[in-house]
Amino acid sequence: MQHLVAINETSYLSVPNASIYRKIMRYFYREYEKMNFQLYKEDIYKLLKEESEFADYTVNQLETDLEALVKWKNLTPIQDPGKVYTIADYKNKQYRYTMSEYAVEIERLTVRLENIFMESGNLSTNFFVRLEKSLEDAEIMKNASLKEVNEWWNLLQEDFKRLNQNYQDYLRDFYSGKTEHLMKSVEFVLHKDKFIKYLQEFVQELQHHSKRIEQILLRQLQIIEDDILEKVIQSERDIPHAFLEMHGNLEPNIRENVMGKWNSLKLWFIDAPGRECESRRVLKITNDVIGSIIQNAALIVQLQNWGISRKDDYQKFLDMFLKCENMNDAHCLSAHVFGIQKIQHFKASCPREEDGINNSVYEENPVEFYVKPHNRTYREKRDKRGFYDKSIEKMLQREAYLEGIEKQKEIVMHYIKNKKIAFSNIDEPVSEMTKNMFLQWIAMANMSSQKIGQTEFGQEYRLIQEEGTCVLKCEDGDLTMPAYIMEFK
Repeated sequence: MQHLVAINETSYLSVPNASIYRKIMRYFYREYEKMNFQLYKEDIYKLLKEESEFADYTVNQLETDLEALVKWKNLTPIQDPGKVYTIADYKNKQYRYTMSEYAVEIERLTVRLENIFMESGNLSTNFFVRLEKSLEDAEIMKNASLKEVNEWWNLLQEDFKRLNQNYQDYLRDFYSGKTEHLMKSVEFVLHKDKFIKYLQEFVQELQHHSKRIEQILLRQLQIIEDDILEKVIQSERDIPHAFLEMHGNLEPNIRENVMGKWNSLKLWFIDAPGRECESRRVLKITNDVIGSIIQNAALIVQLQNWGISRKDDYQKFLDMFLKCENMNDAHCLSAHVFGIQKIQHFKASCPREEDGINNSVYEENPVEFYVKPHNRTYREKRDKRGFYDKSIEKMLQREAYLEGIEKQKEIVMHYIKNKKIAFSNIDEPVSEMTKNMFLQWIAMANMSSQKIGQTEFGQEYRLIQEEGTCVLKCEDGDLTMPAYIMEFK
């Protein structure tokens, strides 16, 4: 975490005058690749003047820009005593400039960023084969020299790095905004089959090789982690690392680097507790991409079909249908227009004139059905006629209800003997409605702490529970219940 500080060397990429600074650094980088490591300001000025936008550019401006780049540590000035001929030259300090290590890497990065869309990833399966072979040779590396182990380790990591980077670069394109727009274009439909075939072949090879590599890793896991990784660390230590040796942290850094790379490779093919391996995730992502391609192609075809008006065609077929002389001609025209269709049978609750099972539907008279639209905005028309008096209907319903209540009261009162209802003494079967009323009264009294309740007819009662149970005979079966007694006031 101590290295997470501001990087001054990248300042020239984002300052207001970045175009000039980047042009100067790009010239330095091109000469650096030609092994011209040190340049005079006159050399840079000559190269800049070849560009039309630097027609008014002066040497003083160049000196100011070079001082800014030196301040940001992109350039390192080296005074050239060989070019000093006078005291004035010595005071002017003739410098040669060379790029710093940071500046070289930054320019390499900018060149790669400029060409990133020209570099296309691929889903080559050759790396799986090479990884299998390298992992199979793990037993041989147990007795090999440190140099051979180091070469084996570097080859293994290079193949794994290229495999991981290639699939990420290729699948990243499918989730970018430009590719999403392209997949929704009409031109993409022509190439979708090639993309799907390419992805499906990669999925098949990945399923085959990832399982084999997983088995090899599980078989060679103990040998690699116990013996070979220590030899890899020892081989890396034998390589001089001046900076790490100076700070005294050579061993921890090498061990952390080697173990981190190994864990990344292992977790790519083997599941960890609570975490799915990367190969399975790649399979899911690739299947999602295939599904997205198919879905987008179907939507494009559907949108194309929506733009076609079939009104004239339908009008022509309707005219031909009306001109059919008999039913056979109508059947032939229907078969020509619609082809073989999925038959759907509709059953309607309408009386038939004839009940013969061999009669065709064409021999029946047509029946009209009112079909409502299936959309949310549809509302049925309201009846705007006035209402009529329903007093008589309400009175009849009220009398019928009161008559039923009175009848139920007579039935219930029939079971009251000496102001009590002892359920164990009821021998005759009771109706379902009477049973429900008894159970309602018992439940109402049990909810009271004093076991007191009141019936619908205004009678107060107290519920008494005797020992044992009783059987209440009902029309819908026998009910076994506690021996309750309802005592009325």
